[in-house]
Amino acid sequence: MNHIVISCIGADQTGIVDTLSNVIKEHQGNWQVSSLHHLSGFFAGVIEVAVSVDNTQALVTALNNIASLNCQIEIAHSVSEKVNANLTLELTANDRAGIVQEISSIIHLQGGNLIKLVSSQTSAAHTGQLIFNAKAHVAIKAKDVDTLVDALENIDDDLMVDIARA
Repeated sequence: MNHIVISCIGADQTGIVDTLSNVIKEHQGNWQVSSLHHLSGFFAGVIEVAVSVDNTQALVTALNNIASLNCQIEIAHSVSEKVNANLTLELTANDRAGIVQEISSIIHLQGGNLIKLVSSQTSAAHTGQLIFNAKAHVAIKAKDVDTLVDALENIDDDLMVDIARA
């Protein structure tokens, strides 16, 4: 069994997920994990599919032939060990250019592995100021958690960090 990771983007239109899921089903693929989004008029998605070795190349070819999508596909011939996040951080700050780089750099420098990052931008209720919100899943040694949180909180006075241990 191979696992393929599909990254795709295209102009958003009705039926994109149906098209993808039909192609995967036609080649006996099993849709495992995905993250699908509408971003500025585009459909963007990342999908992991399990598929037999015999059907892998035909599935890759069919995915690449979907005219409305630009897909990049990587084949994992063996599934790597799943990395579990042991820490979930909820981050809030005034939005500014470079904030994701600052956060990811601190996590890296403190020995953490950023497993998943989901971010959004909202407007503050009374001022309309853009607010950055993110949920980060991080794998890190328990002894390094407090140092990581301190380092994140020292990025700027307005960055708030809430912790939920997974």
